[in-house]
Amino acid sequence: MKIRKAIVAVAGSGTRLLPATKSMPKEMLPIVDKPIIQLVVEELVEAGIEDIILVTKWDKKPLEDHFDHNWALIHELKQAGKDHLLDETKKIADLANFIYVRQKGPYGNGTPILSAASIVQDEPFVFCFGDDLVKSKTSFTKQMVEDYEKHGKPIFAVQEVPKDQVNRYGIVKLREGNMEIEDIIEKPSIEEAPSQLADFGRMIINQEIVDILKKTALGKGNELWIVDAVKTYVNNGGIMMAKTVDDGEWLTTGDPLNYIKTILKYAIEREDIGEEIKAFTKELIG
Repeated sequence: MKIRKAIVAVAGSGTRLLPATKSMPKEMLPIVDKPIIQLVVEELVEAGIEDIILVTKWDKKPLEDHFDHNWALIHELKQAGKDHLLDETKKIADLANFIYVRQKGPYGNGTPILSAASIVQDEPFVFCFGDDLVKSKTSFTKQMVEDYEKHGKPIFAVQEVPKDQVNRYGIVKLREGNMEIEDIIEKPSIEEAPSQLADFGRMIINQEIVDILKKTALGKGNELWIVDAVKTYVNNGGIMMAKTVDDGEWLTTGDPLNYIKTILKYAIEREDIGEEIKAFTKELIG
């Protein structure tokens, strides 16, 4: 079945980026001149996703406004003859069909899926976190979708992390000799970690996993974890594949240090400002 829909989790509060996120959703913070969430959406659209379901909460209206037409701004740009900016502004609202759902339920990264489950009934879909970026030459979601179309199995995105950071992530154990997931341990100690492969905010989920998630008890930290449902799926004989990024990398933006690193990585590759950014960073270091 063709993958046409994506659920994007954007209901977090961004507390590690306060006070910047006090009145602005963390997903709207800019990576140079595009908000984080727009980069996520563009990645999904490049993969052929048509319906993007953003699971929000009460303070995410700026995010919804971003993917709507701003007629006052359109008129102002038209009057000023700023055609390039006019085109850039208008096309944002037309990237996809946007659906907004308020998150309800326990805290945890499995809750957005359940909040939007009725909209993706019986269809495989992409699930992603609205503050995780994957910088790659070809949309990483497109890479995942193409793999899914070949083997028809759900997919978890993974990337190797330093050993001293495994206790921050869900860590994947692979079956010997292939990319099938045997187990996932949520935030293990360094001693318990079965590998250094961390799962991150990109996955393709099927209805069977959603049904398991509906019956999954709260886990670590009294939260609802998608990895707990996946573990049950795998233990019941389901096959879940791991997928690394081809020609790129996962970049998280959830804390000040990684947010700044991500901005620099995008800025350095810009044709208009990249060389100046490189020169400036060398000057700072010098």
